Amino acid sequence: MLNRGAVIIRPGQNYIDWAAGLDDSGIVPTVEGEHTVYLIPEYDDDLHAMEILSQGYEGIFEMELAGWHLDESRWPKNRTFAMFREWFVIELHSVVEDFCDYPVVDDESL
Repeated sequence: MLNRGAVIIRPGQNYIDWAAGLDDSGIVPTVEGEHTVYLIPEYDDDLHAMEILSQGYEGIFEMELAGWHLDESRWPKNRTFAMFREWFVIELHSVVEDFCDYPVVDDESL
């Protein structure tokens, strides 16, 4: 077991509405499907996990916005933790197991 927790961020209705307003293609993100899993420090309970997220939500928020639209001028302004919680469905996981027999590698550090 890793000394990490995991959080899956799924688009909420506000995010979906924002994405739909960017163009008229009719293509919008969905709650279902594959989403990014973020590793966070291990935590004791959901309240503790939310405290951890409140300290690092900005990076996750930006990654999620960039995952849909790269033009930062179209991103919502004054992004707060309250807004983050309104825009996304947050799924917490306190147990992270690693079944691989090789080291974890951050490909961005290569």
